[in-house]
Order: sequence, then C-alpha cells, then structure tokens
Amino acid sequence: MKKIKFVGLLILSSLTASTFAASKLDLNTPEGANMAMRKIQCSTVDEKPVFYWWKGKAFSRRQGEVDRNIFNVEGMNVRHCATVDGGKRGKTYRLITREILLYTDKKTGQPLEVWDNPWTGEEVKVEHVLNDPVNQPARFPLDENGKPFPWTARFGGERRGEHWWMTFPVPLFYHNVLGGDYQKQVGGVYHATEMFNFSGDIESLISADTDTADVHVGWVRISDWLPFMMMSGREGSIYIHTAGRKVDGFDDMGEVIKKFINEKAPLYKTPPPIDDTRPNETSWTGYRKAIKGEEFKRQRAK
Repeated sequence: MKKIKFVGLLILSSLTASTFAASKLDLNTPEGANMAMRKIQCSTVDEKPVFYWWKGKAFSRRQGEVDRNIFNVEGMNVRHCATVDGGKRGKTYRLITREILLYTDKKTGQPLEVWDNPWTGEEVKVEHVLNDPVNQPARFPLDENGKPFPWTARFGGERRGEHWWMTFPVPLFYHNVLGGDYQKQVGGVYHATEMFNFSGDIESLISADTDTADVHVGWVRISDWLPFMMMSGREGSIYIHTAGRKVDGFDDMGEVIKKFINEKAPLYKTPPPIDDTRPNETSWTGYRKAIKGEEFKRQRAK
C-alpha cells in the first residue's frame, strides 16, 4: 500500500491510459476518476436508488476495564444521485441519502427496546438512528479556475488486476446540539472519528456497461458515549466495527432491518427527493427531536 496523489477523486497508478479501451473509464483523467467515484457512491443514472447494508458490533472502552461488546448494530443507507453541471469546473454529481442504524440484541439480532447500562444499573430506552437526510454536496473534477482538483488518497490491494480498495478517515469535532450555551467552557462538543474502507471489482468500476460499481464496505466509528446511554459525563468511549456491501435492492438486505423499515420506517425504502435541500440529520439532532417528541406526548397526556 502506498500514498498516491491524483487529480479527481480516484486513480489506479498501476493502470495507465493505454490500458483502457474507449468503452472504459480512464481513471487518469479528472472526468474518469470523478465518474468512478460516482459509481462507487451511487449510479451514473440520475435518481436510480442504490442501497448499502452493513452489520457489526459495538464495544465500550474505559480505562482499567476490558472492552465490552455492549450490543450489536445493523444499518442501511438508501441513496441516489443527481447530475450537476459546474461549467468550466466540469460535470459531477450530488449525493442524496437517508440512513438507519439499529442497536441490536447480541443474541437475537433484534432491535433493542431498552438497554441495561452496566455502569449505572439503569434500564434506559434505546433510540435508534434514523437520519433523514444525510446528503453530500457536489465536488467537481476541476476547481473554480478550471484546474484539476488534487486529492491525496491511499490506494492498493490490486490482485491480478481484478480488485481495488481504498480507505479514508473522517475526523469529527463540532458543536453538540444537546449541550448548553457554554460548550467551550465545559467541553460540550461531539468528538468522533469515522473510518471507511471500500473495495470491489475493477471491471464493474471502469466498464461502460455498468452504471454502478460492485462495492464492499467497512465502517468504524469511535465516539463519545451515545446520548441514550445516560452516562452523565463518565470517562470512556464507544467504538463500532462493521462490514457490509452495496446490494441490488431493498429485498437483498437482512430480514431484521427490512422488517423494521416495513413496520416502523417505510420512508426509508426510497431516498429523499432529488432536489432535497434540508440540513443533514445526525445522531444528536435526531435524539433531540426524539426527546422533544416524548415531552410533547407527555404534555398532551396531561
């Protein structure tokens, strides 16, 4: 594995321009690399739904303690893309998505309703993640001056010219919407790192006969305690380790998450509208809405 600097979003250093026939993407060009990234993220066909599905485990980490598998997780994301014309910056895409992350029982795999906190002895209500939307802005092959946009990535793992893989971290450090007015003084920020690994078949990535790439994904998140855990500022953190893949459609995901969506979240069978401009949802903003919803229900019941 080595670092490779390239224009656009992806490049395979071992594949030269002469490798590609006219019917294949040339990953050595900004346009080809950008289109390859679009095939990884969604489809070259505007508004065609694409599904990602993953499963894994969540662990606690505290000083002086063995890490605990506190529960498992299962997640999905449904998405589609819209073509964006940036003029001299070239054409690209905008990614529009919504996603679910379920916290599941270690034995049954079913979504948890409550969770027994082993540190506080409290039984707490579990709030699953239903983020709608989780969109990404357009990133063009060329910058504002029409020059190739450089990006540094790690790329390797090619085997007999058949497979590609890449990995990148996403450090997060931002205002915690559950905190008060003095976050700088008391440290009320959300601090986390998300790490993604993508891999797949090279032919499906560069072929003109495919509108989307074959992709396997690994996702890791290291973060503060989840808000529903009611840890009251206790030392420690949580990390989640998962693996999954892009699937052909809703029916190709697992039975647990399909049942959850069919019964409780049918909106997640399709992506948001292609012209969606709402601010993105996070675990924290979603939890705040859940709290306010419970408070509203209690007020109505009085």
